Amino acid sequence: MAPQINPSILSADFARLADEAKAVEGADFLHVDVMDNHFVPNLTLGVPVVESLARATDTPLDCHLMIEAPDRWAPQYVEAGASSVTFHVEAAAAPVRLAREIRAKGARASMALKPATPIEPYEDLLPELDMLLIMTVEPGFGGQAFLDIMLPKIRRTRELISKHGLDLWLQVDGGVSASTIERCAEAGADVFVAGSAVYGADDPAEAVRALRAQAERVTKSAAWACDH
Repeated sequence: MAPQINPSILSADFARLADEAKAVEGADFLHVDVMDNHFVPNLTLGVPVVESLARATDTPLDCHLMIEAPDRWAPQYVEAGASSVTFHVEAAAAPVRLAREIRAKGARASMALKPATPIEPYEDLLPELDMLLIMTVEPGFGGQAFLDIMLPKIRRTRELISKHGLDLWLQVDGGVSASTIERCAEAGADVFVAGSAVYGADDPAEAVRALRAQAERVTKSAAWACDH
């Protein structure tokens, strides 16, 4: 799969979300961070905003739920118009059941891991997913510095995906920029969430194109992609 860039609206102007979505229409997905001030110490937006955003843009929505009780709430985000819904394994009561419910409702099912959560205990769950998200910062706030110590975890996850022959996207979120995206791509990521690096640029659409070009260039020669 060609690398994908998903701009995070957490770094956008919340008073102009429709315009901010249009500013990155060349993006693969629009990353929507949902925070409840319980699972993470920040409060952002919920189902009504996702419904409005889905009507305002043709770019598919990638909803990242940093919330408690995702088993209860995640299906509502599919109904609101999300094309992909990510829940945190640390918060899910029944991750396999939840992933199957998200898929049954017509969206891609994705599971996220916080930095301290290892991938290995969840190897058997991978076939139930369409995407796995490795957090490269602690979830809760945008603009944080990239955690280099997550690169080995990205590599191990890519190895597990290859081991099982899965068509599973591997997303990274947190501190992704022109200075870090190539390391992520080399390690095995193919979906990149970028907030400040896109919306902090003078031309967000050009920033998306430039980041994608960087990731594509590295992926062509990456060992994991050559073995694929």
